[in-house]
Amino acid sequence: MLTHVDPPVPRRATTEEAGQVAELWLRSRRAAVPAIPAPVHSDEEVRAHFALVIAGCEVWVLDGAEGAVVALLVLRPGWVDQLYVDPARTGQGLGSALLDLAKSRGGGALDLRTFERNVGARRFYERHGFAEVATTAGDNEEGAPDVRYRWTPTSVTPAGARGGST
Repeated sequence: MLTHVDPPVPRRATTEEAGQVAELWLRSRRAAVPAIPAPVHSDEEVRAHFALVIAGCEVWVLDGAEGAVVALLVLRPGWVDQLYVDPARTGQGLGSALLDLAKSRGGGALDLRTFERNVGARRFYERHGFAEVATTAGDNEEGAPDVRYRWTPTSVTPAGARGGST
């Protein structure tokens, strides 16, 4: 018998969850090596960083059935600053759900950066309408080449609607 499971609902992270959010980030980053560079900061520095990020940015999370944070999104005005999904939960639409949330909250264009050699992430963003707008030779703390992407909302005329004046 198949059972229907509702997708997780995005919610804002709390400062009390900074450690849990940092742990998800660390797991995700480590699992993605060598597609992305290893973290350059200690685990403790990452935990302290996320305490500041949650206090100062718009941080959204998705919870798994067991109650643990399984995906995170950090938004700054006009930017998707971070998007990470638990490595055991990739391919389940969690990243897509958070990216859709970012698009709905952005109020305009959204930019993001990803590492040039992270082919999976690049394909993911391109599937979601992001277009490459710039590259760097490593203008980040990891010193690794990256790609800047931009998503711009487009006005779509509903099927059957007519343009022009009447």
